[in-house]
Amino acid sequence: MVDYLIVGSGLYGAVCAYELTRAGKKVLVVEKRRNIGGNVYTESMEGINVHRYGAHIFHTSDKAIWDYANMFAEFNNYVNQPVARYKDECYNLPFNMNTFTKLWRDVFTPAEAEARIAEERGKDFVAEPKNLEEQAINLVGRTIYEKLVKGYTEKQWGRACTELPAFIIKRLPVRFTFDNNYFNDRYQGIPVGGYTKMVAKMLEDADVRLNCDFFEEKEELMANARRVIYTGAIDRYFDYCFGALEYRSVRFETEVLDIPNFQGNAVINYTDREVPYTRIIEHKHFEFGTQPKTVISREYSAEWKPGDEPYYPVNDEKNGKLYARYRALADKEEKVLFGGRLGQYKYYDMDDVIAAALTAVKAELAGA
Repeated sequence: MVDYLIVGSGLYGAVCAYELTRAGKKVLVVEKRRNIGGNVYTESMEGINVHRYGAHIFHTSDKAIWDYANMFAEFNNYVNQPVARYKDECYNLPFNMNTFTKLWRDVFTPAEAEARIAEERGKDFVAEPKNLEEQAINLVGRTIYEKLVKGYTEKQWGRACTELPAFIIKRLPVRFTFDNNYFNDRYQGIPVGGYTKMVAKMLEDADVRLNCDFFEEKEELMANARRVIYTGAIDRYFDYCFGALEYRSVRFETEVLDIPNFQGNAVINYTDREVPYTRIIEHKHFEFGTQPKTVISREYSAEWKPGDEPYYPVNDEKNGKLYARYRALADKEEKVLFGGRLGQYKYYDMDDVIAAALTAVKAELAGA
């Protein structure tokens, strides 16, 4: 008999496992994959830590969360400065003065950039935007929208921007400084040695079973645990009794190249619709690698179907109502807590995952 069964060894489950074992609880973590770490799993290839489930860059403005993460890993000083490629042109992201001076050859100052964007917004302004295209043009004008927003967004969602609801884009970050740092957060970096090493340290005092499908052994596992923390998909737990929640998925094509440097940056987004992938990640640049070879991953956005890996919840009104029905069922479960991106049908940054797990465990231990 264990005090806590944790389903899933991603960041949420790993933080819970660490805090509970530190509190003297006996913990079993079950993971259906062959490896720990969930979607932050990194795997060594050619001496390079490859982000197998998409790029994960840790960033936060919460010093307590930063200090907590640093208990398990040394973080390097990587700063996310992605580049957008549109056809044969390259632009800095997020939209900033480096972007604007290249988009418009007669723009050099913040005042000139603001005036040009305001002029473009005014030309096509729609008082009540009916779709994402109208909303985006309202925010940044047609030039930025067509070169840097339209194609990328259509690939992400698998449909035209005119068919997407306006609320998907509430704001687009525009900076009138020459600053390519994508995040505004005070703290940022990548764990030296990869995320798997960091998660392993969190789990070192828990029992971990890999290649263990919770649903194949649910009855026995549940019977041998006083409490359960479930981080899998909430609709799967209830056997999709109300229907499946929607996600967007991602497919990766990863290859080793016999050259030291493929693109000169960790992240390059491809913003024209004709290129089928959304971006290329060159993993060695996350840790300033000097290996003789390099590893790249092309990312393709895809419609999700049961059996695929769910990545991004589709947080529209329809899915919100469906999740609320599942949430009502979850609230009635006496010994099961639902947490994490899939358990709460919510997109989380990594610092938010850690904060949510710490809050949940604190409440759990206070009520024990």
